[in-house]
Amino acid sequence: MSRCIRLLIGFDGTAYKGWQRQSHAPTVQATLEQGLSRICGHGVTLHGAGRTDAGVHALGMVAHFQTTVTHPLRAFVKGVNSLIPADIRILDAAEAHPSFHSRFDALGKTYRYDCCTGPVQEPTTRLYEAHFPGQLDQRAINASLQHLIGTHDFSSFEAVGSRDPAARGRGAVRTIYDARLKKTAQARYSFFFTGDGFLRHMVRNLVGTLILAGRGTISPARFAAILTSRDRKQAGPTAPARGLFLETVYYDRHTFPFRQQQS
Repeated sequence: MSRCIRLLIGFDGTAYKGWQRQSHAPTVQATLEQGLSRICGHGVTLHGAGRTDAGVHALGMVAHFQTTVTHPLRAFVKGVNSLIPADIRILDAAEAHPSFHSRFDALGKTYRYDCCTGPVQEPTTRLYEAHFPGQLDQRAINASLQHLIGTHDFSSFEAVGSRDPAARGRGAVRTIYDARLKKTAQARYSFFFTGDGFLRHMVRNLVGTLILAGRGTISPARFAAILTSRDRKQAGPTAPARGLFLETVYYDRHTFPFRQQQS
């Protein structure tokens, strides 16, 4: 009898070319599939809740796979973790409904972007936060962030050429439920974005543009105009991948209050 196994995964993306399997580069998906295939004794295809770019990290990636083996769930945690590098870890495994799909069943995701603004970055943080030396105007950033709340076309913040314009679907339209900036320590900040989905490089392009607002280079009104322009050329630079973390993927309506607020 086939089983659907749902995994909670954390990884340090520094050494990988992103989540998605590639033929000539190390990826998180391929590394996990190799370990799972050895434990299961058959080829495993792992389906993730989304793709992450090279250098991006995850604290709560969710993925699922099908298997007929009767191993206890702990085998998919301890067993696979013993076979893969320490920068990837399966944190939990659970039985899921046969129809469960980690990508299509997700209600939303939260991404966090960490950065520091001090004149010199500490070497131990260089792989996990971006460095934007100088002062940030938090009020200007927060005013800009408010323009993101709701359903919008985010073409201005999508990586150029990342999506086939002729492809069916909702295009670049996404809903952002929550967008905020938090000062976590002296000269350290975290951006948080929760939405029903994200385009390629969307969070990093948003952060790159919001930093301009924090520097006074653009106003919150100009940020709003960039959003409505649907023109990537008007937005700011793409922020480095190393500051980005996939924090949470939501499936339970009871623990995802943002969706209830929008309904």
